Amino acid sequence: MSGAFLHTLFDIAAWLAAAAALSWLSRRGLRFPAQSFELPYIAALVFGAGLGAYLFGSANLWLSGQSGIARSVEGALAGGIVAIELYKWSAGITVRTGARFALPLAVGIAIGRLGCYFAGLDDFTYGTPTALPWGHDFGDGVLRHPVQLYESAAMGLFALAYVLAVLNRNTFAITNGFYLVLACYGAQRFLWEFLKPYGTLIGPFTLFHLLSLSILLYAAIMLATAPKARPVHERAVA
Repeated sequence: MSGAFLHTLFDIAAWLAAAAALSWLSRRGLRFPAQSFELPYIAALVFGAGLGAYLFGSANLWLSGQSGIARSVEGALAGGIVAIELYKWSAGITVRTGARFALPLAVGIAIGRLGCYFAGLDDFTYGTPTALPWGHDFGDGVLRHPVQLYESAAMGLFALAYVLAVLNRNTFAITNGFYLVLACYGAQRFLWEFLKPYGTLIGPFTLFHLLSLSILLYAAIMLATAPKARPVHERAVA
């Protein structure tokens, strides 16, 4: 199978897994803010994520000396956050609405990154050369860091920890899960960016270094200002 075809298969698998994660959460008796399933909210999310994905993905490609159009998972995440915050501000929504997306996001990225790995050099998500025994040849005869697998493993571990938190009725983790997954994603992505052949923007930092720090800062602020979680008995409200 071609790398592009495998990438598409894993993209589909990521969306299906995210939907399954969302369904599993609902079967656990968790209740989330209704606003996050309303049509205007979804429209703002899709628009912002799509715009961010292509804007940041293409900008990073150009900064790295390559032409063309590209998409970025991190760009989609940043664009979606900005769009939703603007929508909530304009609609006067003050409740935190992202909790239901924590597990689907972690699972989706963990599976989707496998598609990036199998896509090879064309995907431009591979790492820099390495002499480590797990270095992978993506087709050019050079052993490189399989950074896609690093990211997949990191988000998979978060998903596992989050599932355990749900099973143990950890109210803080359930209520603030979206900001926890953002913190995890931003931190691990910042580290892996040092192992990618991207063009730098400021000093040793690439565009995605700065984007990762922005996401991490946003998550830290939201966690620091989170309302005190109430004990959970039969149902958790997130």
